[in-house]
Amino acid sequence: MTTAIRYGICTDQSQPYRTLVDRWRYYEELGFDSIWDCDHFNRPSNPSDPYFEGWTLLAALAAETDRIRVGVLVASNTFRHPALVAQQAITIDHISGGRLELGLGAGWFEPEHEQFGIPLYDPPLRVARFKEAVEVIDSLARGRATTYEGRYYQLRDAQLRPAPVQSPRPPLTLGAHRPRMLRICAAYADRWNSTGTVEEMAERNRILDEACLEIGRDPGEIIRSLYGWASAMEAGGLPNPWSSLDAFAEVVGMFSEVGVNEFILDQPRPEQYGVAESVASEIIQAGN
Repeated sequence: MTTAIRYGICTDQSQPYRTLVDRWRYYEELGFDSIWDCDHFNRPSNPSDPYFEGWTLLAALAAETDRIRVGVLVASNTFRHPALVAQQAITIDHISGGRLELGLGAGWFEPEHEQFGIPLYDPPLRVARFKEAVEVIDSLARGRATTYEGRYYQLRDAQLRPAPVQSPRPPLTLGAHRPRMLRICAAYADRWNSTGTVEEMAERNRILDEACLEIGRDPGEIIRSLYGWASAMEAGGLPNPWSSLDAFAEVVGMFSEVGVNEFILDQPRPEQYGVAESVASEIIQAGN
């Protein structure tokens, strides 16, 4: 399995646009490998906050950065037709000069679906629709002429032009927690992303390994990525990774032991930027 550890930041898009530009440039300068926004109509942790749309914001911020990998963590399949997602992805891959990470998820936040009249579907149907969407996006994002006869999506000799910058397509990041979703990851993902305790990540990692072996895929081809909320970590008895350099290293060490090789963390608070700078110089840059 890949042993190199990657580090990313996920930012909430509730700040003014120019502030977001400054923050993304700041994290790029520090040397983080990737930076992400989210895909919601309202901020789940505080729905009264202002909140920019994820894909259009990503396009703008991709144009404001130069090196760092960029993505949406992760796009909700319930919001858009997969062909539109593939076209958005190809467009941003060109805007970014080939730096897009294509993040996809089945959808989960029930209140926003209720508020805006968007079907969330029950979990089995949601997963079935997601699987078909991933298959459609995987084909279209490679620039292929695609005919697809699914139960939920149908395409007739559909093709998107131009082809993406990255070949064969932008890497797929699939969010998944349960066995059916992890089997989809085994078949299509370049990166699997999840959030949870050390024990939960260990078990999901094991299931993903087994799913890969069942279809003859090398499990080491898939990045094992943790999305870490500092507040949730503290609530679960783990250190806040932005509280100190030692706390950050402790969190990385615990999850690394169960197979996690990428850490995408919510951005630090302003008073924690000093820790972020120490992490960048002592851990990220030292490992590159």
